Amino acid sequence: MKLPCQTIVWDVLPAIRAAIAEELVNIGVSQQETARLLDMAPSAISQYLSKKRGYRIEFEDDVKMAIRSLAQDLSREEVENLPQRICGICTMLRDPYSGCNSSCKND
Repeated sequence: MKLPCQTIVWDVLPAIRAAIAEELVNIGVSQQETARLLDMAPSAISQYLSKKRGYRIEFEDDVKMAIRSLAQDLSREEVENLPQRICGICTMLRDPYSGCNSSCKND
């Protein structure tokens, strides 16, 4: 049995990170700077962009808009709490019947 938390860790978070990285690069941020902004290794960014990691989920339009907004804010260095913003996006994806009760707060 796969726990809801396993799905979040193995599928959802990598997909969100990959989408953010792709958006950042698409708006002209270098891979090196993208890695710095997301506090990740440049090799992870490369794997996200080449679809070797984080490609298992196709997002709905509202989630894509939230990811695009986050990427734009990151590129302008206007994000005070990156984990909270990513958690908010993750919450948008959560199935209310999954049994996953997040401790993330969006306030």
